Amino acid sequence: MKIVIFGLSVSSSWGNGHAALWRGLIGALLAAGHRVVFFERDVPYYRDYRDLSALPDGGELVLYPDWAAALPRARNALAGADVGMVTSYCPDALAATRLLQDGTGALRCFYDLDTPVTLARLGTGETVDYIGPDGLAGFDLVLSYTGGGALEALRSRLGARRVVPIYGSVDPALHRPAPPRPEYDGLLSYLGTYAADRQAALERLFVEPARALPGERFVIGGAQYPDGFPWTPNTFFVRHLPPPAHPAFYCSSRLTLNVTRDAMARAGWCPSGRLFEAAACGVPILTDHWAGLDHFFEPGREILVAHSTQDALAALRMAPTELSAIARRARERTLAEHSAARRVAELVQAFEAVPSRESV
Repeated sequence: MKIVIFGLSVSSSWGNGHAALWRGLIGALLAAGHRVVFFERDVPYYRDYRDLSALPDGGELVLYPDWAAALPRARNALAGADVGMVTSYCPDALAATRLLQDGTGALRCFYDLDTPVTLARLGTGETVDYIGPDGLAGFDLVLSYTGGGALEALRSRLGARRVVPIYGSVDPALHRPAPPRPEYDGLLSYLGTYAADRQAALERLFVEPARALPGERFVIGGAQYPDGFPWTPNTFFVRHLPPPAHPAFYCSSRLTLNVTRDAMARAGWCPSGRLFEAAACGVPILTDHWAGLDHFFEPGREILVAHSTQDALAALRMAPTELSAIARRARERTLAEHSAARRVAELVQAFEAVPSRESV
């Protein structure tokens, strides 16, 4: 199967979660014998932090300056493709959508990797740059990073005809237990790009515990943190960690924290890829709560859930043997249910279940 993707970025993991997800999925697709062409607009803020320059054998990364330059190669790639896919936040999503719907024989697919944000913005009357005035009705298949009620919303509000959830995943070959590194050492770590809508939870579950335990070391890794962030003397910052550095970062702390973006938490059924990454590395996870969490991990047995600063402090005081058992169970479940290979099997099944346009 040949799959052509028009996406945000696979070449740079700076400030976006799409890259790590696509690297795992593309690697699993290629390992299964499929071919992938990924079109990415070459923009300065990703170019300056590019940490991948080419896809493995069987894959092709097309970096282009603008859509006019990309169009001939896109037409050529789609001419022999089985699937053409447009993703959320692709800067040329509307042009790519028109190309897909202009007589190509490929299955026309849209993958919303940001469903809660899409629906929240539409709910306040905003438009989204990656979905045109006709919504999603022109696609044969719509994939959603988010499950639950979001699937019906994509049908009722955007006209999607066939919707399938394809959740986040992890590449176990990249994310696995690793030796700790002293520069990442901490009682609690947090890895994530700064987002204002995570700030209240991050202060409650990370900053306040750091203030309460001044003798312990806390570590944040990420990008775009503002000057006014409430750093504590015992919080250490690591600016932008590329995916290959994630395992050592996770494995250097007693626990690692997951904080869900507001739109994702309100929608539910939208697990951050960070959860699966940390679990695959064998690190116990502390997370905020959101609806559907128990579909992916069993709270208290495979993951720890905190609503308050006191909950976070209680987790940090747990015995190492208890934390190790929780981490082991989460890793086992992640490898069995949340790997990139598992998601690719679900993805291919979704493609194959779509009736051909000639038969409908």
